Amino acid sequence: MGTKKKIDMNIANRLTILRVLLIPVFIVFYMTGLLPHPWNRICALAVFALASYTDHLDGHLARTRGLVTDFGKFMDPLADKLLVISALICFVERGELAGWIVIIIVAREFIISGFRLVAASKGVVIAAAMLGKIKTVVQMIMAMLIILGLDYSWYQILITISAYLSMILSIASVIEYIYKNREVLYEE
Repeated sequence: MGTKKKIDMNIANRLTILRVLLIPVFIVFYMTGLLPHPWNRICALAVFALASYTDHLDGHLARTRGLVTDFGKFMDPLADKLLVISALICFVERGELAGWIVIIIVAREFIISGFRLVAASKGVVIAAAMLGKIKTVVQMIMAMLIILGLDYSWYQILITISAYLSMILSIASVIEYIYKNREVLYEE
């Protein structure tokens, strides 16, 4: 029998785990009346912003300090998807974002994940593309705008613009991703 390899719980991987653990905290603040208005939204925003920042920080630390691990390669994108999809579901549940926009955004995440699984089965690791990173930033901004939930017409226009931009970037980035890595789909 082979020996089991211990997961390297370096600082980058701990930040990824923290991001996952912050998801239910965000949901509790955002979806419940635990605190009086507007404190629920302010706390939800702070938790979401912290979780979003760990996405940047764990990747930066992993690359600059040589802390890249197989666990991190798998768990980091999964943690990002869990955070964003959890927030999107909350927004639809509260009637703050159209379900059809969320379906398009989430479909992109499933397509990319499936594509990465195919690539990984062939021993290929595909790095995130710049358009995908821009899409993620726009999604995080959109989410924070929705979470804050100011009641001004100009603010609602910002939310609408960011939602449509997020959807357009989701479509464009999945097309770019598949096109640039299409050789992964070919049988050997």
